[in-house]
Amino acid sequence: METINAALIEAFGEAPRYRTLAAPQAGGHHELVDVLAVGLHPVTRSIASGQHYASPGALPFVPGMDGVVRRPDGSLAYVGGPGSATLAERTLIDPDDAVPLPADIDPAVAAATMNPAMSSWIALHARVPFAPGQDVLVLGSTGTAGSMAVKVARHLGAGRVVAAGRSRERLEQNLADGADDIVVLSPNTDATAAALAETAANVDVALDYLWGKPAELAVRAIVTARTDHARLLDWVHIGAAAGSTATIDGAALRSNALRISGSGFGSIDMRRANLPGLAAAIASGAVAIRPRIASLRDITAAWGHRDEPGERTVIQP
Repeated sequence: METINAALIEAFGEAPRYRTLAAPQAGGHHELVDVLAVGLHPVTRSIASGQHYASPGALPFVPGMDGVVRRPDGSLAYVGGPGSATLAERTLIDPDDAVPLPADIDPAVAAATMNPAMSSWIALHARVPFAPGQDVLVLGSTGTAGSMAVKVARHLGAGRVVAAGRSRERLEQNLADGADDIVVLSPNTDATAAALAETAANVDVALDYLWGKPAELAVRAIVTARTDHARLLDWVHIGAAAGSTATIDGAALRSNALRISGSGFGSIDMRRANLPGLAAAIASGAVAIRPRIASLRDITAAWGHRDEPGERTVIQP
């Protein structure tokens, strides 16, 4: 029997173990590919924990929700989605879902960057009618995905990019990455609201990685200060780092052209997302995260590593 080495989740809440399993068999519409690099993203860990809405219901299973693979014809591709089982030497893919990658792309950089950058890239392509020249607020810009959102918005031609987060040091890096203005989300809610009203009152799109109380404060401050309340404000809920619920005053919706939507698994038509364009941006260096490479054999130790800002652990079989 042909075998492969893989990571295996044997109990929810525990790190995966390095195991030898029966090799998957290609058949029907599926294609067997070699896995080159897999990012250990927060959502990867969340799905594997059993707490995410996309978590599988049965144990054991091979984790991994995306990765860079080599197809039988030698070409590189990015594959992703819950249940991708990419933390293995080989995996099965649906060729229709494979995103072609440039031949010269660094697989580790692509694996580190595609997932964190996709959240903003997809939102600005497939969730809102974003156009170059429009102004963008990134709420929660000091996390990895939020910092990527600053770069993505700038790369896609935003007129102004406002970055808002708690860490002043990371906000200074946002400025270096293309933000025009920054807002420190401080415990002083009055000062924070005033800063948001001053810098972000007339943005066209808000990419929200925080939700919770920061979203409540930001929505209230911004819609109150808008100079044209009929100007559309697309508020896109992407992450919930500050809480899973937010209370938005109904008056804010009735008295402003405020549209709130979510962007995540199940809400996106990926055909509109132009992921090859993102791959090209990564290959060019316009959008990139530094990979911290670890071996699949060391998956248990790597699983618990806390990445530094601007870094993403990448597993290579």
